[in-house]
Amino acid sequence: MERATPVSPALPAPTEELIRALPKADLHCHLDGSLRLGTILELAEQQKVKLPADTTEGLARAIHRGEICESLPDYLTAFEVTVAVLQTEEALFRAAYELACDAADENVTYLEMRYSPVLHTKRGLKLTTVVESVLEGFRRARRERGIRGGVLVCGIRNFSPETNLRLAELAVAYKNRGVCGFDLAGAEDNFPAKDHAESFQLILNNNVNCTAHAGEAHGPPSIAQAIHYCGAHRIGHGVRLREDGDLLNYVNDHRIPVECCPSSNLQTRAISSLSAHPLKFYLDLGIRATVNTDNRLITDTTVTRELALMQKTFDLSLKDLRTLVVNGFKSAFVPFHERAELLREVNKELDTVIARFSRPTPVREARDESKKSA
Repeated sequence: MERATPVSPALPAPTEELIRALPKADLHCHLDGSLRLGTILELAEQQKVKLPADTTEGLARAIHRGEICESLPDYLTAFEVTVAVLQTEEALFRAAYELACDAADENVTYLEMRYSPVLHTKRGLKLTTVVESVLEGFRRARRERGIRGGVLVCGIRNFSPETNLRLAELAVAYKNRGVCGFDLAGAEDNFPAKDHAESFQLILNNNVNCTAHAGEAHGPPSIAQAIHYCGAHRIGHGVRLREDGDLLNYVNDHRIPVECCPSSNLQTRAISSLSAHPLKFYLDLGIRATVNTDNRLITDTTVTRELALMQKTFDLSLKDLRTLVVNGFKSAFVPFHERAELLREVNKELDTVIARFSRPTPVREARDESKKSA
């Protein structure tokens, strides 16, 4: 006779519902690309800003929301609309608060939002006022929703080195006051990162974290400049890293995280299809790949959606998804001991969520007494 078999939980299927329940990090998220459509319309009415459309549907079309664009520069034209309504303290506070709340709604428990303060001075705001308005909006969300994170100040590649140096000084001034890093964003072609090496030197001299958009619309030399001329601690996008095996292994050996944003890369034609994205290759090789939104509004996405798309595209296992989630928290711009505590909390929550979605399944340790006696 067969002995009763013990019951063991089977790993659950990596459904979108499960992914939404997992704790997540979003390290690459632009504030001015992640507003709510309704908020843009309301702010435009309050500020008397003329928009290309006066309905959410029309505005979505005008900013090519979720649509594949001609190129990265074409994609970036949508920011002319969003930045136009982010020129007051109230608007910046609201945008930061709502973005953090939207992230919390999908259980993003750690968020780094980035933006370039100089873009929000067209109506006379001081750079310090811009930074403090965003930080206060984020603080309110943290008090109400418990979401952690920080703000990255962005230099822009097509800005003058002098302007980006002022922005680097701003990041240094607000270190440990809510600003957790410095970034270099914008179109790569004809705007090499090494032109802004002085800004990064100031950042590094002050022990501030930094990242750079690289290998999105330009090849491996852009990534090499970001690392070797600018000292970037993370790489934004990095889809073309796979073209240079030596550099690829350098990034892997030095555990330099890559901030992957798959849907955005498809929208800007940095990749030809989601299946052409190097995420699975990076993951298999051991690259510290992370999955992020880039621009929640313009790309019409969330971290949940990005992870679900990657799971479906590459048939990722729950173990793969867990690795990607943990990589996000490992790569956060926070002090080591705080990050270690964060990872302990995250792994505990991951275990809890996975257990909740698991179903008991009999495990055959069968011992057939009749066979044994035979």
